Amino acid sequence: MYAYIKGILAAVRTESVVLENNGIGYNVLVPAHFTEGLAIGDEVTAYTHFSVREDAMQLFGFRSEDELEIFRLLLSVSGIGPKGALGVLNGLTADELRFAVLSDDAASIAKAPGIGKKTAQKIILELKDKLDLEEAFEKKAAGAAEVPLSGKDSPESEAVLALTALGYASRDALKAVKKAAAAGTPANDVEALLKAALREL
Repeated sequence: MYAYIKGILAAVRTESVVLENNGIGYNVLVPAHFTEGLAIGDEVTAYTHFSVREDAMQLFGFRSEDELEIFRLLLSVSGIGPKGALGVLNGLTADELRFAVLSDDAASIAKAPGIGKKTAQKIILELKDKLDLEEAFEKKAAGAAEVPLSGKDSPESEAVLALTALGYASRDALKAVKKAAAAGTPANDVEALLKAALREL
């Protein structure tokens, strides 16, 4: 029903924000990180999902279309409702969730509020075929495009940098990339190194 709402940030509540547009205040349920870098009075765009149930009509909002897409993917998992999907995105970014699913990292997903190990495994099982590793790297690269890498960086150090940007400890990332290179992965191919290193983590 609503693709997005562009309005003034009028209030920040525990689980939601109020966006004012043309004199109407929309209460929008958002992930905890939604308001990072924002102040009351700022103009903001929320990409929205309108949820209708017998007992409630709710708007869920996200700062990017990519995050909204991941939210809707989570809703396709049996047993995950809008609040559960929002809980997952409170604990993980869209990029982190993609890589957690693709690398079978149930432990990272289970850290999200209200998500146990069994639910995390179900998310992986049901979403793995709907996600593509190459596309995940492309989306991550698009999001990181504003942070240029030094021209002197080797493919190995670029791979380590990408893994640390995903939240892996530098030490673990470096160890995984070195293992991948030692196992015969082409050392001049960043994407191949990343794929192989993710399997080591």
